[in-house]
Amino acid sequence: MAANFWTSSHCKKLLEQEDIAHVSPIDQNRGLTTEDAKIIKVHLSNYIRKLAQHAKVRQRVVATAIAYFRRIYTRKSFSEYDPRLVAPTCLYLASKAEESTVQAKLLHYYMKNFGTAPDEKVFRYEIKDVLEMEMRLLEALDYYLVIYHPYRPLVQLLQDAGLTELIQTTWALVNDSYGTDLILMYPPYVIALACIYIGCILKEKDARTWFEELRVDMNVIKNIAMEILDFYDNYRQIPEERVHAAFIKLPPRS
Repeated sequence: MAANFWTSSHCKKLLEQEDIAHVSPIDQNRGLTTEDAKIIKVHLSNYIRKLAQHAKVRQRVVATAIAYFRRIYTRKSFSEYDPRLVAPTCLYLASKAEESTVQAKLLHYYMKNFGTAPDEKVFRYEIKDVLEMEMRLLEALDYYLVIYHPYRPLVQLLQDAGLTELIQTTWALVNDSYGTDLILMYPPYVIALACIYIGCILKEKDARTWFEELRVDMNVIKNIAMEILDFYDNYRQIPEERVHAAFIKLPPRS
Protein backbone atom coordinates (compact mmCIF):
# COMPACT_ATOMS: atom_id res chain seq x y z
CA MET A 1 0.00 0.00 0.00
CA ALA A 2 1.24 3.49 -0.80
CA ALA A 3 2.76 5.36 2.11
CA ASN A 4 0.46 8.34 1.62
CA PHE A 5 -2.02 9.82 -0.82
CA TRP A 6 0.47 12.04 -2.64
CA THR A 7 2.61 9.09 -3.73
CA SER A 8 -0.33 6.79 -4.46
CA SER A 9 -1.83 5.61 -7.74
CA HIS A 10 -5.06 7.26 -6.59
CA CYS A 11 -3.39 10.68 -6.62
CA LYS A 12 -1.69 10.08 -9.98
CA LYS A 13 -4.99 9.06 -11.57
CA LEU A 14 -7.15 12.02 -10.53
CA LEU A 15 -9.31 13.11 -13.44
CA GLU A 16 -10.86 16.25 -14.88
CA GLN A 17 -14.63 16.71 -15.19
CA GLU A 18 -14.57 16.28 -18.97
CA ASP A 19 -12.83 12.89 -18.61
CA ILE A 20 -15.59 11.66 -16.32
CA ALA A 21 -18.58 13.12 -18.17
CA HIS A 22 -17.55 11.48 -21.45
CA VAL A 23 -19.94 8.83 -22.82
CA SER A 24 -18.28 6.22 -25.05
CA PRO A 25 -19.32 6.07 -28.72
CA ILE A 26 -20.70 2.54 -28.32
CA ASP A 27 -22.99 3.75 -25.52
CA GLN A 28 -23.98 6.84 -27.49
CA ASN A 29 -25.05 4.54 -30.33
CA ARG A 30 -27.51 2.93 -27.93
CA GLY A 31 -28.93 6.34 -27.07
CA LEU A 32 -27.23 6.68 -23.69
CA THR A 33 -26.64 10.29 -22.70
CA THR A 34 -24.47 11.91 -20.04
CA GLU A 35 -27.59 12.22 -17.89
CA ASP A 36 -28.44 8.53 -18.35
CA ALA A 37 -24.90 7.59 -17.31
CA LYS A 38 -25.18 9.73 -14.19
CA ILE A 39 -28.51 8.15 -13.24
CA ILE A 40 -27.19 4.61 -13.76
CA LYS A 41 -24.12 5.36 -11.61
CA VAL A 42 -26.18 6.91 -8.80
CA HIS A 43 -28.72 4.09 -8.83
CA LEU A 44 -26.10 1.35 -8.78
CA SER A 45 -24.02 3.14 -6.14
CA ASN A 46 -27.15 2.91 -3.98
CA TYR A 47 -27.44 -0.76 -4.93
CA ILE A 48 -23.87 -1.32 -3.69
CA ARG A 49 -24.85 0.33 -0.40
CA LYS A 50 -27.89 -1.95 -0.09
CA LEU A 51 -25.86 -5.10 -0.72
CA ALA A 52 -23.20 -3.94 1.73
CA GLN A 53 -25.75 -3.22 4.42
CA HIS A 54 -27.06 -6.77 4.27
CA ALA A 55 -23.57 -8.26 4.00
CA LYS A 56 -22.61 -6.17 7.04
CA VAL A 57 -19.37 -4.68 5.73
CA ARG A 58 -17.66 -1.48 6.85
CA GLN A 59 -18.41 1.90 5.28
CA ARG A 60 -14.87 2.04 3.94
CA VAL A 61 -15.57 -1.07 1.84
CA VAL A 62 -18.68 0.58 0.42
CA ALA A 63 -16.76 3.75 -0.43
CA THR A 64 -13.97 1.78 -2.11
CA ALA A 65 -16.47 -0.27 -4.11
CA ILE A 66 -18.23 2.85 -5.38
CA ALA A 67 -14.89 4.44 -6.28
CA TYR A 68 -13.98 1.33 -8.31
CA PHE A 69 -17.40 1.32 -9.97
CA ARG A 70 -17.17 4.95 -11.00
CA ARG A 71 -13.56 4.67 -12.15
CA ILE A 72 -14.38 1.71 -14.40
CA TYR A 73 -16.74 3.83 -16.48
CA THR A 74 -14.13 6.50 -17.10
CA ARG A 75 -12.35 3.77 -19.07
CA LYS A 76 -14.96 1.28 -20.22
CA SER A 77 -18.45 1.43 -21.69
CA PHE A 78 -21.71 0.28 -20.12
CA SER A 79 -22.25 -1.81 -23.24
CA GLU A 80 -19.02 -3.79 -22.76
CA TYR A 81 -19.12 -3.95 -18.96
CA ASP A 82 -22.68 -4.55 -17.78
CA PRO A 83 -23.08 -2.25 -14.75
CA ARG A 84 -25.68 -4.62 -13.26
CA LEU A 85 -22.86 -7.13 -12.79
CA VAL A 86 -19.99 -4.67 -12.33
CA ALA A 87 -21.62 -3.04 -9.27
CA PRO A 88 -21.81 -6.15 -7.05
CA THR A 89 -18.45 -7.36 -8.34
CA CYS A 90 -16.88 -4.06 -7.27
CA LEU A 91 -18.22 -4.70 -3.76
CA TYR A 92 -16.72 -8.19 -3.82
CA LEU A 93 -13.36 -6.86 -4.99
CA ALA A 94 -13.38 -3.96 -2.50
CA SER A 95 -14.13 -6.32 0.38
CA LYS A 96 -10.93 -8.18 -0.48
CA ALA A 97 -8.85 -5.03 -0.96
CA GLU A 98 -10.06 -3.66 2.39
CA GLU A 99 -9.51 -6.99 4.16
CA SER A 100 -13.18 -7.43 5.00
CA THR A 101 -14.00 -10.21 2.56
CA VAL A 102 -17.58 -11.02 1.63
CA GLN A 103 -17.99 -14.63 0.56
CA ALA A 104 -19.06 -14.98 -3.08
CA LYS A 105 -21.97 -17.27 -2.14
CA LEU A 106 -23.32 -14.74 0.35
CA LEU A 107 -22.99 -11.90 -2.14
CA HIS A 108 -24.78 -13.96 -4.78
CA TYR A 109 -27.61 -14.68 -2.35
CA TYR A 110 -28.19 -10.96 -1.80
CA MET A 111 -27.82 -10.24 -5.53
CA LYS A 112 -30.70 -12.64 -6.20
CA ASN A 113 -32.85 -10.91 -3.59
CA PHE A 114 -32.23 -7.31 -4.63
CA GLY A 115 -32.66 -6.60 -8.33
CA THR A 116 -30.57 -3.86 -9.90
CA ALA A 117 -33.29 -2.36 -12.10
CA PRO A 118 -36.82 -1.35 -11.07
CA ASP A 119 -38.46 -3.67 -13.64
CA GLU A 120 -36.12 -6.62 -13.17
CA LYS A 121 -38.00 -9.91 -12.93
CA VAL A 122 -35.44 -12.58 -13.81
CA PHE A 123 -32.01 -12.80 -12.17
CA ARG A 124 -29.43 -13.92 -14.72
CA TYR A 125 -26.00 -13.82 -13.07
CA GLU A 126 -24.28 -16.62 -11.23
CA ILE A 127 -21.21 -16.82 -8.97
CA LYS A 128 -18.99 -17.70 -11.92
CA ASP A 129 -20.07 -14.46 -13.62
CA VAL A 130 -18.93 -12.45 -10.59
CA LEU A 131 -15.58 -14.24 -10.49
CA GLU A 132 -15.02 -13.74 -14.21
CA MET A 133 -15.95 -10.07 -13.97
CA GLU A 134 -13.57 -9.67 -11.03
CA MET A 135 -10.65 -10.58 -13.32
CA ARG A 136 -11.85 -8.15 -15.99
CA LEU A 137 -12.17 -5.35 -13.43
CA LEU A 138 -8.68 -5.93 -12.08
CA GLU A 139 -7.32 -5.52 -15.57
CA ALA A 140 -9.47 -2.47 -16.30
CA LEU A 141 -8.24 -0.84 -13.07
CA ASP A 142 -4.62 -1.66 -13.98
CA TYR A 143 -4.50 -3.58 -10.68
CA TYR A 144 -4.42 -0.26 -8.77
CA LEU A 145 -6.75 -0.94 -5.84
CA VAL A 146 -5.66 1.54 -3.18
CA ILE A 147 -8.28 4.24 -2.58
CA TYR A 148 -7.89 7.07 -0.07
CA HIS A 149 -11.10 8.40 1.44
CA PRO A 150 -12.08 11.68 3.16
CA TYR A 151 -13.05 10.08 6.48
CA ARG A 152 -9.67 10.21 8.23
CA PRO A 153 -8.79 13.78 7.16
CA LEU A 154 -12.33 14.81 8.10
CA VAL A 155 -11.80 13.76 11.72
CA GLN A 156 -8.37 15.39 11.85
CA LEU A 157 -9.59 18.66 10.34
CA LEU A 158 -12.59 18.88 12.66
CA GLN A 159 -10.29 18.41 15.64
CA ASP A 160 -7.97 21.13 14.32
CA ALA A 161 -10.89 23.50 13.81
CA GLY A 162 -12.43 22.75 17.19
CA LEU A 163 -15.62 21.66 15.45
CA THR A 164 -15.88 18.03 16.56
CA GLU A 165 -19.59 18.57 17.26
CA LEU A 166 -20.07 18.55 13.47
CA ILE A 167 -18.77 15.00 13.05
CA GLN A 168 -22.17 13.38 12.52
CA THR A 169 -23.35 15.97 9.99
CA THR A 170 -20.10 16.08 8.03
CA TRP A 171 -19.64 12.29 8.09
CA ALA A 172 -23.06 11.95 6.47
CA LEU A 173 -22.06 14.54 3.87
CA VAL A 174 -18.92 12.56 3.04
CA ASN A 175 -21.05 9.42 2.66
CA ASP A 176 -23.35 11.23 0.26
CA SER A 177 -20.43 12.65 -1.73
CA TYR A 178 -20.08 9.14 -3.17
CA GLY A 179 -23.28 9.82 -5.07
CA THR A 180 -20.99 11.94 -7.26
CA ASP A 181 -17.64 11.43 -9.01
CA LEU A 182 -15.78 13.74 -6.61
CA ILE A 183 -13.56 10.95 -5.24
CA LEU A 184 -12.09 10.58 -8.74
CA MET A 185 -11.38 14.29 -9.12
CA TYR A 186 -10.10 15.74 -5.84
CA PRO A 187 -7.76 14.82 -2.98
CA PRO A 188 -9.72 13.37 -0.04
CA TYR A 189 -8.83 16.22 2.33
CA VAL A 190 -10.34 18.76 -0.09
CA ILE A 191 -13.61 16.82 -0.17
CA ALA A 192 -13.51 16.71 3.64
CA LEU A 193 -13.05 20.50 3.74
CA ALA A 194 -16.03 20.99 1.44
CA CYS A 195 -18.16 18.85 3.73
CA ILE A 196 -17.02 20.91 6.74
CA TYR A 197 -17.86 24.07 4.78
CA ILE A 198 -21.42 22.81 4.17
CA GLY A 199 -21.69 21.60 7.76
CA CYS A 200 -20.73 25.03 9.08
CA ILE A 201 -23.45 26.65 6.99
CA LEU A 202 -26.08 24.12 8.04
CA LYS A 203 -25.20 24.42 11.74
CA GLU A 204 -24.45 28.17 11.60
CA LYS A 205 -20.82 27.86 12.68
CA ASP A 206 -18.41 30.66 11.76
CA ALA A 207 -15.20 29.02 10.54
CA ARG A 208 -14.07 31.73 8.13
CA THR A 209 -10.90 32.52 10.06
CA TRP A 210 -9.93 28.86 10.22
CA PHE A 211 -10.44 28.41 6.47
CA GLU A 212 -8.37 31.55 5.81
CA GLU A 213 -5.53 30.19 7.91
CA LEU A 214 -5.52 26.99 5.87
CA ARG A 215 -4.88 29.02 2.71
CA VAL A 216 -6.95 26.68 0.57
CA ASP A 217 -8.60 27.75 -2.66
CA MET A 218 -12.13 28.52 -1.49
CA ASN A 219 -13.40 28.53 -5.06
CA VAL A 220 -12.52 24.83 -5.28
CA ILE A 221 -14.14 24.14 -1.90
CA LYS A 222 -17.32 25.94 -2.97
CA ASN A 223 -17.43 24.13 -6.31
CA ILE A 224 -17.26 20.78 -4.54
CA ALA A 225 -19.93 21.92 -2.10
CA MET A 226 -22.17 22.89 -5.03
CA GLU A 227 -21.66 19.46 -6.58
CA ILE A 228 -22.79 17.77 -3.35
CA LEU A 229 -25.78 20.08 -3.03
CA ASP A 230 -26.72 19.39 -6.66
CA PHE A 231 -26.75 15.69 -5.79
CA TYR A 232 -29.21 16.38 -2.96
CA ASP A 233 -31.42 18.51 -5.19
CA ASN A 234 -31.52 16.29 -8.28
CA TYR A 235 -30.25 12.76 -7.66
CA ARG A 236 -30.76 11.66 -4.08
CA GLN A 237 -34.28 10.48 -4.89
CA ILE A 238 -34.49 9.62 -8.59
CA PRO A 239 -38.01 8.82 -9.86
CA GLU A 240 -38.38 5.20 -10.91
CA GLU A 241 -39.40 6.15 -14.42
CA ARG A 242 -36.13 8.05 -14.93
CA VAL A 243 -34.14 5.03 -13.76
CA HIS A 244 -36.12 2.74 -16.05
CA ALA A 245 -35.64 5.08 -19.02
CA ALA A 246 -31.85 4.93 -18.54
CA PHE A 247 -31.62 1.18 -17.90
CA ILE A 248 -33.73 0.26 -20.90
CA LYS A 249 -30.93 1.61 -23.12
CA LEU A 250 -28.44 -0.94 -21.77
CA PRO A 251 -27.81 -4.06 -23.86
CA PRO A 252 -30.00 -7.03 -22.90
CA ARG A 253 -28.26 -9.58 -20.74
CA SER A 254 -27.39 -12.90 -22.26
